[in-house]
Amino acid sequence: MSQAPSATGWVGWAYFASIMLIIGAAIDIFYGIMAIVGPNTAYFVSGGTVASFNVAAWGWWSLIVGVLLLLAGIFLMRGAMWARVFAVIIAAVNAVSQLMSLPAQPWWSIVMVAIDVLVIYAVTVHGRELRS
Repeated sequence: MSQAPSATGWVGWAYFASIMLIIGAAIDIFYGIMAIVGPNTAYFVSGGTVASFNVAAWGWWSLIVGVLLLLAGIFLMRGAMWARVFAVIIAAVNAVSQLMSLPAQPWWSIVMVAIDVLVIYAVTVHGRELRS
């Protein structure tokens, strides 16, 4: 009979990933609501010109990704295998989404992509230690 791995001090990485997903979700949801409510007030500037995409549509995308990040963060704390897989997938989707806004917000995008990479690392390497 195979014994489940015991939790070590590294389990904190998995909890870190969960908290970072929830924080990222709050930020994405906030930006999404701002872009939906006031698309004419949200300007995404790249090289002195306004980016050519629909700000309200980007807001809906950001809101949807934010809600999915929130769900991933909450269920990741429970440690279920499906939640770990979902967290990795949605963190990757969020990283790609942030890369799309790189010309408009370079520093913010780089920070968010780095955090998403850390989340993916934490979940894939240390997520097994979470108990379901």
